[in-house]
Amino acid sequence: MIPFIGLIIGIFLGMILKVNIPNAFLDYIPVAILAALDSVFGGIRAGLEGKFDTEIFVTGFFGNVILAVFLTYIGDSLNVPIYLAAVVVFGSRLFNNFAIIRRLLIEKGRKKIKKKEEQR
Repeated sequence: MIPFIGLIIGIFLGMILKVNIPNAFLDYIPVAILAALDSVFGGIRAGLEGKFDTEIFVTGFFGNVILAVFLTYIGDSLNVPIYLAAVVVFGSRLFNNFAIIRRLLIEKGRKKIKKKEEQR
């Protein structure tokens, strides 16, 4: 639940605050956002599975973002699009976590429906 609240607060602040990002950083922002979303979806998944750990979430969140930005920086320095590796990995993990979250929510819903039918 904590990652979800943080996501809502972040989206709200992002819509209200006007932040001008220098052009030099425009390549880094989408990769960092993708890495952060991967961590958020992983945190939601862990919360639904009852395995959420704040330390693991926070270190994973910042670690993923730093790694993605570092790969993008190295790629820019070498003139090689290494950031694509981060996009592929974090993108596939994001979709995988979303699929698992969807299954967990459907299973919870089915259990609730079954429990209500048994009570009748």
